[in-house]
Amino acid sequence: MRKNKLLTEAFRDRVMGLFQSPESEPLTDDQIAKALALPGPVRKHIRTLLEWMVCNGEIVRIRQNHYSLGKPADLITGQLDILRSGNGIVQPLDGSVEIFVARDSVGTAMPSDRVVVRLDPGQMDPETRVRRTGKVIRILERSRRAIAGTLKATPRFHYVVPIDPAYTQDFYVADTKGARVGDRVVIQFTEWPNKHVSPEAEIIEVIGPESNPSLDTLTIIRHYGLRDTFPAEVIREAESSPDRLANPGERRDFRDRFIFTIDPTTSRDYDDALSLETDARGRRVLGVHIADVSHFVHPGSHMDREAQVRGNSVYLPDKVLPMLPEQLSNGLCSLRPDEDRLAFSVLITFGEDGVPVHSEFCKSLIRSRLRLTYEQALVLLQAEGPGALPASKVSPDQRAVLSRVHRLAQQMRQRRFAQYALDLDMPEYEVIMGPDGMIVDIRQNLNDISHQLIEECMVAANEAVDRELSTRGFALMHRVHEPPTPEKLEMLAAQLTEMGFHPGDLSKRKNITDFLKSVRGHPFEYDAKLATLKSMKRALYSPQTLGHYGLAKKFYAHFTSPIRRYPDLVVHRILQAMLTQRRSPYAHGDLASLSLSCSRTEQVAETAEKNLLEIKKYRFLEQQIVRRQPQVYDAIIVRVKNFGLFVELTQLQVQGLVHVSTLSREFVHYDEQRQVLRAGKMTFTLGGRLRVFPARVDFDKRQIDFAVVDNAHVAGAAGATGAHAPKGQPIGKPQGARHQQGQHQQRRRQRRR
Repeated sequence: MRKNKLLTEAFRDRVMGLFQSPESEPLTDDQIAKALALPGPVRKHIRTLLEWMVCNGEIVRIRQNHYSLGKPADLITGQLDILRSGNGIVQPLDGSVEIFVARDSVGTAMPSDRVVVRLDPGQMDPETRVRRTGKVIRILERSRRAIAGTLKATPRFHYVVPIDPAYTQDFYVADTKGARVGDRVVIQFTEWPNKHVSPEAEIIEVIGPESNPSLDTLTIIRHYGLRDTFPAEVIREAESSPDRLANPGERRDFRDRFIFTIDPTTSRDYDDALSLETDARGRRVLGVHIADVSHFVHPGSHMDREAQVRGNSVYLPDKVLPMLPEQLSNGLCSLRPDEDRLAFSVLITFGEDGVPVHSEFCKSLIRSRLRLTYEQALVLLQAEGPGALPASKVSPDQRAVLSRVHRLAQQMRQRRFAQYALDLDMPEYEVIMGPDGMIVDIRQNLNDISHQLIEECMVAANEAVDRELSTRGFALMHRVHEPPTPEKLEMLAAQLTEMGFHPGDLSKRKNITDFLKSVRGHPFEYDAKLATLKSMKRALYSPQTLGHYGLAKKFYAHFTSPIRRYPDLVVHRILQAMLTQRRSPYAHGDLASLSLSCSRTEQVAETAEKNLLEIKKYRFLEQQIVRRQPQVYDAIIVRVKNFGLFVELTQLQVQGLVHVSTLSREFVHYDEQRQVLRAGKMTFTLGGRLRVFPARVDFDKRQIDFAVVDNAHVAGAAGATGAHAPKGQPIGKPQGARHQQGQHQQRRRQRRR
């Protein structure tokens, strides 16, 4: 197998060299074989090898049996994402600027398909335009993913409407397989020969009635191919894991130190703990102690293979899909208080200015002495007395250590922002689900000093590990965040200007950080930060040292969450190889493949969580209308059009339309240049605040209509005349509500890092 791999790589290099000559032209497979003087055993496999290069995006097949480099032929290979408008975005495999594909130019391609795009004329150089455009000319590989949707019917046939709005077409099904109209089903795509007819599919699973909200999570799990059970061999292996405690190996014993954890209230997988000591010179030594998952999960084992496929734990609104079985994630590897646990420790010595001056790494044996929730830690840090804590739970000495760690964390945070790290923390809301699958409570989560304490300590440990391994020449999986492209920054500047801001030259990093500071407290703070975040490249995993733009770090890897992220487990193994003076267990090619797969599973998890939350929010608003008890919400005007106002609910973080017909019985004037609607004495402007209630929800089209409440406070308006909202019941938390989501806010922040 190794020989075949080397043969493939050697062939690739020779083909690339053949096409990169100035006089190169498209060649057939026979011409390539002849030009390279390939031996007979290789020549008979040349078509397969060339198609392998096509799938990797290195070359393209441009007509019949001719091959060429993509760029000289104006052809780009990449993965297609479909927007709700039906337009597409192709992310090139070579990492170059994305390509916009208009709805009419997508053809029969579907979300996540690997496609070949022909660039529109005059776009050979991506620097000449803010956005490259093109047309899909070939589908190289279908995503072949199962698709979940709702079965519907006309008098003549049945069809399925996907739950994912990225699919802008319905799927024709010939056999309902026992499903009834209105049922959620899972289909498998079969064919789509012509974009003027519906694609065809086959029903492979019937989930149940669309009207049953308790089936939403299962529907999302099926749609995104998430794993909700562990194979029997993985469970058996996990159940035998306690035997490995009997042989912990050589470790430093830190059980005499004061070590503590801070986690969400409902957490059970405590994968990080902290300590703070003083060395002989009076310097602070921060201990970051991480669960030693690598001691229990060995490369090539059943648990390892399953964790690699999953890539990460998935945190859905009412269910967690762990990367590792519960015996490890909530048991042996969880740093529970007053229990001996195996850890991998990072000891970082800091100077008075908060700059790390030395780092040490070791396998360890620890015992957490105190478990705090974020709420409890905040009370202690704010010196507001014991609050909800038992008087004897936290001693004065322990409280002093917590305060010292907090001061160190704030020093690190100030240094990071002084180096122009991006402050993109935004108000986020935690959704609490009831036993019936409906939203029962929505709570705002703030990035307070207790969260910042953990965040800064984890960032410091991640940076220290990457710096040490990189300096010693070890290849590893870095957590990289590349700078935004000039094209994206130009688009961001235009978008912010449309909102009424004057961001200046965003090509200078300092200007971005200054702008983010300037929008604090502004009505459009959330929207401005969200636009800035969208202009950035995604944080990914890579074997290359590309740095982390958002954190302003040159060296950065994920090390601190091996219970729920596979890349962290990989880095643990590489660090252990360094400590024991052994070769890394991973070749560069292995790291490249793992980086790609873990980046992909992370993105799938994020998308699944986002879409399930949206489904729940739509159900929540729809239920209010059905019960004739719509609630009133604060909203911000985010877009002004001649037909109405697009508003965003600040609490639910969903957008919808207030149609002009509901604003006033008088004639409404639209000022396109100033983005203003006028109805009599009322003026509706961008950034104005309204109080609205839901009037109509169209789940299939993902559209919400709102109406303005009487006497709402409108920026620049003498008064608002609109529909009356019936009195609604406030959101409450009934007994039995599921509160599993305390971890979600912290997990989202950590994903962005």
